[in-house]
Amino acid sequence: MRTGLLATLSIQVYGDLMISAAQSRLQVVGVPVDPATFDSMLAQIEAWIARRDRVYQICTVSPEFVMIAQDDPAFMRTLREADLCVPDGVGLLLAARLLGRRLPERVTGSDGVPLIARRAAERGWRLFLLGAAPGVAERAAARLVADNPGLLVAGTYAGSPDPAEEDAILTRVNSSGADILFVAYGAPQQDLWIARNRDRLSVAVAMGVGGTFDFIAGVVPRAPRWMQRLGLEWLYRLYRQPWRWRRMLRLPRFVWAVLTRRDRALPHAEGGSAP
Repeated sequence: MRTGLLATLSIQVYGDLMISAAQSRLQVVGVPVDPATFDSMLAQIEAWIARRDRVYQICTVSPEFVMIAQDDPAFMRTLREADLCVPDGVGLLLAARLLGRRLPERVTGSDGVPLIARRAAERGWRLFLLGAAPGVAERAAARLVADNPGLLVAGTYAGSPDPAEEDAILTRVNSSGADILFVAYGAPQQDLWIARNRDRLSVAVAMGVGGTFDFIAGVVPRAPRWMQRLGLEWLYRLYRQPWRWRRMLRLPRFVWAVLTRRDRALPHAEGGSAP
């Protein structure tokens, strides 16, 4: 009982600390980015699940997200209203430095999902994996369970972000009793899907995770660790998937936008919260 009380107090204290952290979130070309770490994200998820008063949305913001949002008002609004926008991309860390701020580390969905799964196995949280190609979510779930004995996977489903499928998907997710929903439809579809259905979901946390299921399932290999450490994972993905070259054209646009719009680094007080 004493241990449970201490855990509850710890969650509440960390939740209060995250409220202060939210006040220091910065904008990169109008897109909010939180100074999060893997540890702070895990602690925040734990606080949200303990509270379970609504659906909290996590977005993994990359330079590509920032540039897509410039031309997509709905996506920009979704990012600004998200509860946590973690910096998924070394470009965000470099941009923060150029803007006179600091982001402590790169918080990727590809590394974050296995860490969340580990914490879920310890806490008894139930996960639902939605998206990717047929069969990939099942393979990713099997790998996560093998790596984390006791992990509860409430369900897996490929589905699609087509609004016509939403009612059936929501029924499937909500009836599973999941605490955390990972959505792998790619940006901006996954994040728009979550935002569009926040009021209809019964999970505590929903997070867009892009190609994470493919990496976990072994369908797509990740870059070697040394390339990840140097922030060159994008280059490895371009080498493995040359068809991505058009998407990569957003990177020089991102650099130019950051350099020419430094005023957008002011603390961001509107939109999402981390209570």
